[in-house]
Amino acid sequence: MAPLRLRIEGRTFRDSKNREVTLRGINVAGDAKYPTSPNVPSNIPEHFYEGDNVSFVDRPFSVDEAHVHFSRLKRWGYTSIRYIFTWEAVEHAGPGKYDEDWIHHTIKVLRLAKSYGFYIFMDPHQDVWSRFTGGSGAPMWTVYACGLNPRAFPGTQASWVQNTYPNPAEYPKMIWATNYMRLACQMIFTLFFAGKEFVPKAIIDGRNIQDYLQDHFVGACRHIALRIKEAGDLEHNVVIGWESMNEPSKGLIGHQDLTVIPPEQKLQKGPSPTAWQAILTGSGRPCEIDTWDFGGLGPYKSGSTLVDPKGEMAWLPADYDDSRYGWKRDPGWKLGECIWAQHGVWDPATDTLLKKDYFSKDPESGRKIDYEYFTNKWFMSYYRRHRDAITSVYPNAIMFCQPPVLEIPPSIKGTEDDHPNMVFAPHFYDGVTLMMKKWNRYWNVDVFGLLRGRYLSPAFAIKIGETAIRNCFRDQLSAIRKEGTDYMGNHPCVFTEIGIPYDMDDKYAYKTGDYSSQSAAMDANHFALEGCGANGYALWVYTVMNTHEWGDKWNGEDLSIFSLDDKPLPLTPQPDNRDQKSPSVSTTSDDRSSPAFSESRLSSNSPFFPRDLKQSLSTPSLTPHRSNTSAELGSNPGYRAAEAYVRPSPIATVGNVSSYGFDLRNCTFTLALECNVAATEDAPTEVFLPEFHFPPGGAAVEVSSGKWTISVDDADGGMIQRLRWWHDQGKQSLTVKGAKRRQGTSLGEEDEAPGYLEQCRQSGCELM
Repeated sequence: MAPLRLRIEGRTFRDSKNREVTLRGINVAGDAKYPTSPNVPSNIPEHFYEGDNVSFVDRPFSVDEAHVHFSRLKRWGYTSIRYIFTWEAVEHAGPGKYDEDWIHHTIKVLRLAKSYGFYIFMDPHQDVWSRFTGGSGAPMWTVYACGLNPRAFPGTQASWVQNTYPNPAEYPKMIWATNYMRLACQMIFTLFFAGKEFVPKAIIDGRNIQDYLQDHFVGACRHIALRIKEAGDLEHNVVIGWESMNEPSKGLIGHQDLTVIPPEQKLQKGPSPTAWQAILTGSGRPCEIDTWDFGGLGPYKSGSTLVDPKGEMAWLPADYDDSRYGWKRDPGWKLGECIWAQHGVWDPATDTLLKKDYFSKDPESGRKIDYEYFTNKWFMSYYRRHRDAITSVYPNAIMFCQPPVLEIPPSIKGTEDDHPNMVFAPHFYDGVTLMMKKWNRYWNVDVFGLLRGRYLSPAFAIKIGETAIRNCFRDQLSAIRKEGTDYMGNHPCVFTEIGIPYDMDDKYAYKTGDYSSQSAAMDANHFALEGCGANGYALWVYTVMNTHEWGDKWNGEDLSIFSLDDKPLPLTPQPDNRDQKSPSVSTTSDDRSSPAFSESRLSSNSPFFPRDLKQSLSTPSLTPHRSNTSAELGSNPGYRAAEAYVRPSPIATVGNVSSYGFDLRNCTFTLALECNVAATEDAPTEVFLPEFHFPPGGAAVEVSSGKWTISVDDADGGMIQRLRWWHDQGKQSLTVKGAKRRQGTSLGEEDEAPGYLEQCRQSGCELM
């Protein structure tokens, strides 16, 4: 049997030549959260409730456009893709009704991705459960299966949904995430993870709703895995793994007192009901609810508001035609009544709360529930079901385990769950920048340290100055990675989401072309990723249809590194006649002022053949789509801080990476490694060098031993510039210096990369 293209060895990824692989990844694509037909991004109210008759074919993009996007991402140095899909995409028509057209489309896109050499892991994505509860993920029928009426959510505030907001353009920024703490999500996640314990009357088709939902979700994922396997040329060649579930939530499980906001609920914005108030408004009762806003030091109470549903209930009415999807609901589960009232939590006759601590203890063991207990019991129960379903199809699949965000990971070290093919897949966002839509260079907060109780006072968690902020990000990521090792065992750590908002400072960059704030924030996040010891990451996000006006077209978010209204970073593919090579001695340089410079390393007189021109032109930089963005927000396109995310990175390292990083300000990349054997001719250490920072012939290279070359080629699919280094064994180091540029602004004419035809003329092109 041929060696796997990617495997896990301890806490590192290894390729078929036993080199350590660093996964430099991107989430593709944000557009996959909503359907293509009808095309209903979250700012469009029309056709929203037509959830049964949708199609996600051409998500994340069409087959015809796939080469445009994959080649662009390859030239930006990405080696891996977190492939976003939703449960809704595959099973929207009803329970067990799979959309084979979408699956066929997905297989064709994955097959094209294979030609670019990407490592892909599949992400069954969800945010606050479903589009119909204000996010993305599950099909509409799951909301009905739980006994809820999504058309009643606006009036009861069971969820805040942008599609149904009076004016979608005024939908409050980042309020979508508070849906995790509102009635619909609190109920559904409780049913999904622990329905058998807390909702025993919720029986559908003879199964508790917990098993019913999990069986269908896991079954849909397994069905996709089976189809990918049946394709014959994708398993392990391109699809190397599967993630468990994006950002799971415990719902009401562990709530100690339904009448108060639990202390672990750090995010509050807009009307912020207690669970008890949410139950009342969901049952048609008016409530005076505290309102919150987000300031420089976090959430603060801003007032109160009356939420009056005027008798409308979030529950399905008693006369609802429950035969719509073909299931049979148990008579003990009554429609038209709150499910929690049916379980004795409260008395609707008197509006009296009877069991405010109903969710505080495990009904089976009597033990008090905290988030750690939830993760170890209910999340891990789900994870095992998901893992076993995927590995029944892919025995060697790499499983990316994502516990609840920023919570203590499951305590599985040394147990059967401590499987060698598992990856710890946490998320991290700089909450201050994300919520404030501003890069604050002066102070930030060690959020993870606060959550873990490492400060006597929150004031001590404040970090002053940009250097301290950058170090704080790195230290938080390092602590998260280490915590994963302590609790889960020795596994690779990949941050499968991290990113920045682009619409900072009231979209100042879109009006001026000045992306310096975005560049500083993006660079700080990458500094943390490179310095924390993780094995890779997947940046959030690449969105095909992003515009300056509507961002990612999902809940007001604007985190895409690509936009139709901005210019892609110049691409300057060069033929092999621009290759750089080192002599056999170590500590070499291509700086013309350096004593180590050798003119013989450069050859600019070689002919440029048509095949080279074709390869260059096959990397398009523009998409045929155009936006309708206003002149105010679209007249000053920039490069979207691309200089901060298009950065050098190890691709494959002989031995083990000790450290690496890119100093953007000084345009200097460093790599330290340690190996027991020297690099061989067919297996050198390889580093991605973006041509924007390291123009051909313009890199100054210093190595501790051996020889190196820099060339532009498509060795593993997609034209990229890479440095290959044949070094000795032991501890080795590499330093590459490139062209310093001003961060965040549009390039001047003198800095613009020449077009492909102009490059051809400058190189003495011979057309034959």
